[in-house]
Amino acid sequence: MVPFLSSVAVISLSGVMMPGPMFAVTVARSYHSPLAGLKMALGHAIVEVPLALLIYFGLARFFDREPVQVVLYLVGGSLLVWMGVSMFRKRGRSIDESREMKYNSVVAGVVTSIANPFFILWWVAVGSMLVMKSLSFGVTGFILLITVHLACDFGWLFFVSTVVYRTRAMWREKFRVGMLIACSLLLIGFGGWFLSSGVRLLV
Repeated sequence: MVPFLSSVAVISLSGVMMPGPMFAVTVARSYHSPLAGLKMALGHAIVEVPLALLIYFGLARFFDREPVQVVLYLVGGSLLVWMGVSMFRKRGRSIDESREMKYNSVVAGVVTSIANPFFILWWVAVGSMLVMKSLSFGVTGFILLITVHLACDFGWLFFVSTVVYRTRAMWREKFRVGMLIACSLLLIGFGGWFLSSGVRLLV
C-alpha cells in the first residue's frame, strides 16, 4: 500500500506542478488572495472526483483483462515519459501573470479543468491505470487514491498562492524551475516502471 500511495503522490504532484492553464491562473489570482489556490483546487475537485468515480464504477471490470492492462501500462507509461520530457523542456518558460478571468477562483478551477485536454488525457490513461492498481486494495485503496491525489492538488496550489501572495514582486523562476526538473525526472522514472510492467505482462 505504501509504495502505491507514494507513486500516487509523486505522479499527482508532477502533474499538478506542470505549467498549464490552472497553474497560470492560480499564480495570477494569488497576487490578490492567498486563498486563490484552495479555491482553484476546489473547482478542480468538482470536475475530478466525478470523473474518477466514473472510471471506478464504469470501467473497473474492463481493467481486469490482461490485454487491457498491457495497453494501459504501455500507453500510460509512454504518456508519463512524454509528460516528464515535456515538463523538463518547459522548465524555463515564464508564466503570463496578467491574464484574469471575470468569475471567481472556484469557477476558474472548473473551467481550466474542463477546458484542458491534458487533464482529460491524464485521467483516461494515467488516472485509469492508478485506479486499476488501487483495486487490489479494494474500496479503501480507491478512497486513499482520491484522498492522496486531492491532497496533492490542494497542498501544491495552496503553497503556490501563499508564496506568491507573500512575496509578490520577489517571486522568481529559479525555485519553480528546480522543482519542475526534479519532478520531470521522477515522472520519467515512473513512466519507465509502468512500461517495464507492461512488457513483463507481454512476455
